[in-house]
Amino acid sequence: MIETERLLIRKFTPSDAVDLFAYLSLPEVYRFEPGEPTTLQEASDLARERAEADNFLAVVLKASGKMIGHLYFEQRQPPEFRTWEIGYIFNPAYQRLGYASEAASALVDYAFANLSPHRIMARCDQKNPASWKLLEKIGFTREGAFKQVAYFCMDEVGNPIWIDAFEYSKLEKGR
Repeated sequence: MIETERLLIRKFTPSDAVDLFAYLSLPEVYRFEPGEPTTLQEASDLARERAEADNFLAVVLKASGKMIGHLYFEQRQPPEFRTWEIGYIFNPAYQRLGYASEAASALVDYAFANLSPHRIMARCDQKNPASWKLLEKIGFTREGAFKQVAYFCMDEVGNPIWIDAFEYSKLEKGR
Protein backbone atom coordinates (compact mmCIF):
# COMPACT_ATOMS: atom_id res chain seq x y z
CA MET A 1 0.00 0.00 0.00
CA ILE A 2 1.15 3.51 -0.84
CA GLU A 3 -0.18 6.41 1.21
CA THR A 4 -0.28 10.08 0.23
CA GLU A 5 -1.77 13.07 1.99
CA ARG A 6 -5.27 12.30 0.69
CA LEU A 7 -5.10 8.86 -0.88
CA LEU A 8 -4.39 5.18 -0.40
CA ILE A 9 -3.10 3.22 -3.38
CA ARG A 10 -3.67 -0.47 -2.84
CA LYS A 11 -4.51 -3.78 -4.45
CA PHE A 12 -8.04 -4.16 -5.74
CA THR A 13 -10.58 -6.10 -3.68
CA PRO A 14 -13.82 -7.67 -4.91
CA SER A 15 -15.70 -5.10 -2.81
CA ASP A 16 -14.42 -2.34 -5.16
CA ALA A 17 -17.01 -3.41 -7.76
CA VAL A 18 -19.62 -0.72 -7.01
CA ASP A 19 -17.09 2.12 -7.06
CA LEU A 20 -15.51 0.70 -10.23
CA PHE A 21 -18.95 0.50 -11.86
CA ALA A 22 -19.62 4.15 -10.89
CA TYR A 23 -17.11 5.32 -13.50
CA LEU A 24 -16.59 2.39 -15.89
CA SER A 25 -20.31 2.54 -16.68
CA LEU A 26 -19.96 6.09 -18.07
CA PRO A 27 -19.56 6.49 -21.85
CA GLU A 28 -17.27 9.53 -21.46
CA VAL A 29 -14.62 7.37 -19.73
CA TYR A 30 -14.03 5.61 -23.05
CA ARG A 31 -13.32 8.70 -25.13
CA PHE A 32 -9.58 8.02 -24.82
CA GLU A 33 -9.63 4.41 -23.59
CA PRO A 34 -10.53 1.08 -25.14
CA GLY A 35 -13.77 -0.61 -24.17
CA GLU A 36 -17.34 0.38 -23.61
CA PRO A 37 -19.51 1.04 -20.56
CA THR A 38 -19.73 -1.91 -18.19
CA THR A 39 -22.63 -3.43 -16.35
CA LEU A 40 -22.50 -3.92 -12.59
CA GLN A 41 -21.87 -7.63 -13.16
CA GLU A 42 -18.96 -6.88 -15.51
CA ALA A 43 -17.50 -4.42 -12.99
CA SER A 44 -17.85 -7.07 -10.29
CA ASP A 45 -16.03 -9.64 -12.45
CA LEU A 46 -13.35 -7.06 -13.26
CA ALA A 47 -12.82 -6.15 -9.59
CA ARG A 48 -12.37 -9.86 -8.77
CA GLU A 49 -9.90 -10.31 -11.65
CA ARG A 50 -7.91 -7.26 -10.62
CA ALA A 51 -7.83 -8.45 -7.00
CA GLU A 52 -5.90 -11.49 -8.26
CA ALA A 53 -3.57 -9.49 -10.53
CA ASP A 54 -0.63 -7.22 -9.79
CA ASN A 55 -0.90 -4.73 -12.66
CA PHE A 56 -3.91 -2.67 -11.50
CA LEU A 57 -4.11 -0.65 -8.28
CA ALA A 58 -7.15 0.97 -6.69
CA VAL A 59 -6.94 4.64 -5.71
CA VAL A 60 -9.01 5.32 -2.59
CA LEU A 61 -9.85 8.48 -0.67
CA LYS A 62 -8.40 8.16 2.84
CA ALA A 63 -11.20 10.21 4.37
CA SER A 64 -14.09 8.10 3.08
CA GLY A 65 -12.67 4.82 1.76
CA LYS A 66 -14.27 5.46 -1.65
CA MET A 67 -12.36 4.18 -4.65
CA ILE A 68 -12.17 7.05 -7.16
CA GLY A 69 -9.94 5.61 -9.86
CA HIS A 70 -7.24 3.16 -10.68
CA LEU A 71 -3.68 2.96 -11.90
CA TYR A 72 -2.20 0.51 -14.33
CA PHE A 73 1.45 -0.37 -13.75
CA GLU A 74 3.26 -3.22 -15.47
CA GLN A 75 6.77 -4.12 -16.50
CA ARG A 76 7.27 -4.23 -20.25
CA GLN A 77 9.24 -6.94 -21.98
CA PRO A 78 12.07 -7.78 -22.02
CA PRO A 79 12.56 -7.43 -18.25
CA GLU A 80 16.26 -6.63 -18.54
CA PHE A 81 15.32 -3.27 -20.10
CA ARG A 82 13.78 -2.34 -16.71
CA THR A 83 10.95 -0.38 -18.34
CA TRP A 84 7.54 -0.05 -16.74
CA GLU A 85 4.35 1.42 -18.17
CA ILE A 86 1.90 3.53 -16.17
CA GLY A 87 -1.71 4.41 -16.98
CA TYR A 88 -4.69 5.83 -15.10
CA ILE A 89 -8.45 6.17 -15.23
CA PHE A 90 -10.37 8.26 -12.71
CA ASN A 91 -14.03 8.78 -12.02
CA PRO A 92 -14.99 12.04 -13.81
CA ALA A 93 -16.55 13.29 -10.56
CA TYR A 94 -13.04 13.31 -9.04
CA GLN A 95 -11.08 14.70 -11.98
CA ARG A 96 -9.38 18.12 -11.97
CA LEU A 97 -8.85 17.92 -8.20
CA GLY A 98 -5.24 16.73 -8.33
CA TYR A 99 -6.00 13.15 -7.31
CA ALA A 100 -4.66 11.51 -10.49
CA SER A 101 -1.36 13.40 -10.41
CA GLU A 102 -1.02 12.75 -6.66
CA ALA A 103 -1.59 9.03 -7.16
CA ALA A 104 0.57 8.66 -10.29
CA SER A 105 3.42 10.66 -8.75
CA ALA A 106 3.32 8.53 -5.58
CA LEU A 107 3.40 5.30 -7.60
CA VAL A 108 6.31 6.54 -9.72
CA ASP A 109 8.24 7.58 -6.60
CA TYR A 110 7.50 4.21 -4.99
CA ALA A 111 8.65 2.36 -8.12
CA PHE A 112 11.96 4.23 -8.37
CA ALA A 113 12.62 3.64 -4.67
CA ASN A 114 11.67 -0.05 -4.62
CA LEU A 115 11.59 -1.66 -8.08
CA SER A 116 14.74 -0.23 -9.72
CA PRO A 117 13.25 0.72 -13.09
CA HIS A 118 15.49 2.44 -15.61
CA ARG A 119 12.48 4.03 -17.31
CA ILE A 120 8.78 4.48 -16.66
CA MET A 121 6.74 5.33 -19.74
CA ALA A 122 3.20 6.25 -20.69
CA ARG A 123 1.27 6.84 -23.90
CA CYS A 124 -1.73 9.08 -24.27
CA ASP A 125 -4.00 10.31 -27.04
CA GLN A 126 -2.77 13.60 -28.49
CA LYS A 127 -6.34 14.92 -28.16
CA ASN A 128 -6.25 14.37 -24.37
CA PRO A 129 -4.37 17.37 -22.95
CA ALA A 130 -5.46 16.51 -19.39
CA SER A 131 -3.45 13.29 -19.63
CA TRP A 132 -0.29 14.69 -21.16
CA LYS A 133 -0.34 17.72 -18.85
CA LEU A 134 -0.58 15.35 -15.86
CA LEU A 135 2.50 13.48 -17.11
CA GLU A 136 4.42 16.72 -17.54
CA LYS A 137 3.32 17.89 -14.08
CA ILE A 138 4.84 14.79 -12.46
CA GLY A 139 8.15 15.13 -14.29
CA PHE A 140 7.73 13.05 -17.42
CA THR A 141 9.29 14.18 -20.72
CA ARG A 142 7.59 13.89 -24.08
CA GLU A 143 9.73 11.59 -26.20
CA GLY A 144 7.74 11.25 -29.35
CA ALA A 145 4.55 11.52 -31.32
CA PHE A 146 3.07 8.51 -33.05
CA LYS A 147 0.64 8.72 -35.95
CA GLN A 148 -2.26 6.27 -36.13
CA VAL A 149 -0.68 4.02 -33.51
CA ALA A 150 -3.88 2.37 -32.20
CA TYR A 151 -7.65 2.36 -32.41
CA PHE A 152 -10.32 1.71 -29.82
CA CYS A 153 -13.47 1.94 -31.92
CA MET A 154 -14.78 1.67 -35.46
CA ASP A 155 -16.80 3.96 -37.67
CA GLU A 156 -20.31 3.12 -38.85
CA VAL A 157 -19.01 0.83 -41.63
CA GLY A 158 -16.46 -1.01 -39.51
CA ASN A 159 -13.27 0.90 -40.34
CA PRO A 160 -10.88 1.59 -37.48
CA ILE A 161 -10.75 5.14 -36.13
CA TRP A 162 -7.00 5.49 -35.58
CA ILE A 163 -5.56 7.70 -32.86
CA ASP A 164 -2.34 9.66 -32.69
CA ALA A 165 -0.46 9.33 -29.40
CA PHE A 166 2.33 10.98 -27.46
CA GLU A 167 4.86 8.88 -25.58
CA TYR A 168 6.31 10.18 -22.33
CA SER A 169 8.91 8.81 -19.95
CA LYS A 170 10.74 9.46 -16.75
CA LEU A 171 14.22 8.00 -16.30
CA GLU A 172 15.95 6.84 -13.15
CA LYS A 173 17.74 9.66 -11.38
CA GLY A 174 21.05 10.68 -12.88
CA ARG A 175 20.05 9.72 -16.43
